[in-house]
Amino acid sequence: MNLRKLFIAVSNKHDLYYRIVLVTVSILVITSFLPQQVRFKYDYRLGQTWTYEELRAPFSYPVYKSSSEIDIEKEEIVRNAPVFYSVDTNIEFNAINDFYGKVGAASLDEKAIGIHLLQTIYQRGVFSSAKHILPKNEEHLRIIRKGAWKPSERSLHYSMQEALELCQNELERKGIESKEKLMAALENAIQPNLFFEEELTRQFIKDYLKSMSLVRGEVTEGNLIVRRGQVVDADVLEKLDSLRKAFRGEEALDSSLPWLYLGYLLLVMTAVTILLVFLWMLRRDILMDSRKITLLFLLIVATCAVYTLLLASNKISMLLVPLCILPLVTRAFFDTRTALFVHVLSMLMLGTIAPGGFDFVFMQIIAGMVSIFSIVNMRKRSQLFIAVTLIFASYFVSYIGLSLLNEGTILEINPMHIAWLMGNCLLTLLSYPLIFFIEKTFRVTSDFTLMELTDFNSELLRDLSTKAPGTFQHSLQVANLAESAIYKIGGNSLLVRVGALYHDIGKMDMPMYFIENQSTQMNPHDELSFDESASIIISHVIKGIEKARKFNLPDVIIDFIRTHHGNMLVQYFYINYVKSFPDQIPNEDDFRYPGPRPFSKETAVLMMADSVEAAAHSLTVHDQDSIDEIVEKIINKQIDSGQFENCDITFRDITNIKKIFKKMLTSIYHIRVAYPT
Repeated sequence: MNLRKLFIAVSNKHDLYYRIVLVTVSILVITSFLPQQVRFKYDYRLGQTWTYEELRAPFSYPVYKSSSEIDIEKEEIVRNAPVFYSVDTNIEFNAINDFYGKVGAASLDEKAIGIHLLQTIYQRGVFSSAKHILPKNEEHLRIIRKGAWKPSERSLHYSMQEALELCQNELERKGIESKEKLMAALENAIQPNLFFEEELTRQFIKDYLKSMSLVRGEVTEGNLIVRRGQVVDADVLEKLDSLRKAFRGEEALDSSLPWLYLGYLLLVMTAVTILLVFLWMLRRDILMDSRKITLLFLLIVATCAVYTLLLASNKISMLLVPLCILPLVTRAFFDTRTALFVHVLSMLMLGTIAPGGFDFVFMQIIAGMVSIFSIVNMRKRSQLFIAVTLIFASYFVSYIGLSLLNEGTILEINPMHIAWLMGNCLLTLLSYPLIFFIEKTFRVTSDFTLMELTDFNSELLRDLSTKAPGTFQHSLQVANLAESAIYKIGGNSLLVRVGALYHDIGKMDMPMYFIENQSTQMNPHDELSFDESASIIISHVIKGIEKARKFNLPDVIIDFIRTHHGNMLVQYFYINYVKSFPDQIPNEDDFRYPGPRPFSKETAVLMMADSVEAAAHSLTVHDQDSIDEIVEKIINKQIDSGQFENCDITFRDITNIKKIFKKMLTSIYHIRVAYPT
């Protein structure tokens, strides 16, 4: 094969190659983010019976202290840590000079007494402030003098109050006549000379905490850890926790890294393969659409990456991570089954690394299911807030139940964990702006946008109701029929309703050429040839597409405009042409809609609803038999012409659709009581 043929072959299958690359890269990225740690294969809890085989130490490993023991030891270190004070030697000199200047008229004996008191006080030192808590154990006081420190005792030093009381007592004992004047001078002169060294004290505590041993002993290789049937007590729990840490140690990691990567790779490949099989069997439209499949895998990869990065950072509680954003966003763009499948498989992959293992998987899958089911039929934005409330309720009940199983008492439930779960649910509201961002980036349509399009005050629908009121009423009836039918057979009821509301917007430019808008006996088609009339009727599809693009309607809505007549003939004008010109062979392309034919349940249902509503409206007698006959005739003709060959719709679905249409049309055109005039 030459290069040109190879290039053509690759070009013809570029979508397939893109999907292969996308899936492969997604698997590798998810695997690379998963922390490469040896998994501990035993699940155990305090007070639980050991149901596994007898466990002996596979190698010698240290037994680590429990977190509560470490916390108690840290508190003890902080409580008994030395407190450092430094001495300012200049304070004594300044105090004596200040005192001497204040008592210049005093006698020499009085001056000598005052100076002696100051020297006595500063020989021991005066603390700078009483706000610093000195150690209860006097041996933990450290005095720094001339760059060196030595231990001291609290009783050997003065606070400001103690220094002044010493002066007062001494002056009274000696009977000094001018003791008030001397005391005032001493009060003014005495200043603290022992200053608290906060940074040095903090650094000493920090260094001491670093040197604290986290190990309480060692389990040697071959020693019994726990027997089968034995209750896991506190001692066994510490040994098992220490063994778990040893399994995740650097030495085990270095030797096991290739096998760990292979193990995670196999698990991720299995999960992704199951997802691909699901898409191939039940949602092939997603698999064949490059934008949709890219979005789906990006959501999965981003969820796994964010969770693993936050887990590795060890900065926040993992209960705070809003994993329910994944099913909410997925459901906004895809169907319920896809959202559920994606969420369950993603949580199973993360369950291999998440703290709690089974607890994590159970809580997240239950919450994800609740989030999906709460927005199955999205009609109001308030449903998102209701969904968040239900998510919290599911989290709360699951957490309480699992905690009771794990702890055996309600008293051990941590209220802070409930607060984390509340924060989780509040962060889940970020799914709303995320949906908006994804819509603009990937040009896909969410239920939120579809809800906005159902607003009758939107410019297009308002113009349709004023320029072509008959078409607007027809669209409303079609929307009701199609929505009821798709709800019965399964599909996106909101999507089909929006498609029905906008499918005939192309009639606005020439409304009087469509019979539902003709309010007089004059028909403009009477002045046109049959092929010209057919051309005008057919043109409403093209004009509708142009108008939809002008107003930036989503592609999924434009699909309804393109397909609602498929490639059917404009029967009325075609038959009249044949009758009027029996000797001529008409060009069917002049009387045939351009297509394409419907390619989904939703577009197929709209085509049926559009045709039967228009046909039923034209009946002269609206009884049960005539309505049944026209519904059967219209839909069977569409089947015979192959309009539904590209749809994933069954004959059972079509039978149910016919029943719905017959019932609803009979109700619409029921016989009314003739009121007297």
